[in-house]
Order: sequence, then C-alpha cells, then structure tokens
Amino acid sequence: MGGGSVPRDFQADLDAGLNIDQACRKAGIGPTTYYRWKARQENPLSNEQIRVSELETEVARLKLLVAELALDRRMLQEALKKTRLANLPEPG
Repeated sequence: MGGGSVPRDFQADLDAGLNIDQACRKAGIGPTTYYRWKARQENPLSNEQIRVSELETEVARLKLLVAELALDRRMLQEALKKTRLANLPEPG
C-alpha cells in the first residue's frame, strides 16, 4: 500500500461498510497485501529486522549467482576438453 493516504482511504471505506475484499478491490490491492500491511502496522519491524531481511535476500541472490557461475565454469571446462581432444593428432 504505497502512498500514505491509501491506508486512511482504505479505513474510510471499511468504516463506510465495505468488507475487506471490496475495499481491497477498490484500492487495487490484494487481500494479502492488506493483511501484510496491517500486520506491520500492528507490529512494526525494527531496523535490525529489516536489515537482516535485506541481507538474507542478498545472500540468496549471491548463492544463485555463484551456482550459475559454477555451472558456466563447468560447461566451459568440458567444452575446452572436447576442443583439446578434437585437436589432438590422430595416431598413425
């Protein structure tokens, strides 16, 4: 729920009698987004929790990058072996 006025508008819609699904549809968000926002409002994350979450995301991204690079390296080594074998002089 991006802007600061969206939650206020959302609450006004609920106060006017709309249910959660209707208010979500009107605001252009999914119910999951609303409940996530609501949970954060009731129990805001500390800066440390946010930083840990950001670091966990970065670690996951870097692990994927390392795996991709390892696969690329293995493929290049195999291609190099095949090239070397193909360039060997034939016996005889």
